Amino acid sequence: MEKEVKTKKITIDKLAIMMADGFETLSKDINSVKKDVSNVKKASDLMLKEISAIHEDNKHFRETVASLNMDGISYNRRIENLTIRVEKLETK
Repeated sequence: MEKEVKTKKITIDKLAIMMADGFETLSKDINSVKKDVSNVKKASDLMLKEISAIHEDNKHFRETVASLNMDGISYNRRIENLTIRVEKLETK
């Protein structure tokens, strides 16, 4: 039982047209990928910009909180010193 294999003869012109169509399709696909990559790059640039802004805001917040904490500590020391002085005056 042998199978018959049918072959189609293709001329060089038909082959050239097929290859040209294939390259045209490939070119369209590549252009589509380029557009997608461009959009992703724009989005990632925007994300990087936003992350940098958030980082700067957090840095400012940490500096402010640290400053307030130091102020609070110094005020607590002053209050403790005044409390001790008042207690000494009251005992006299």
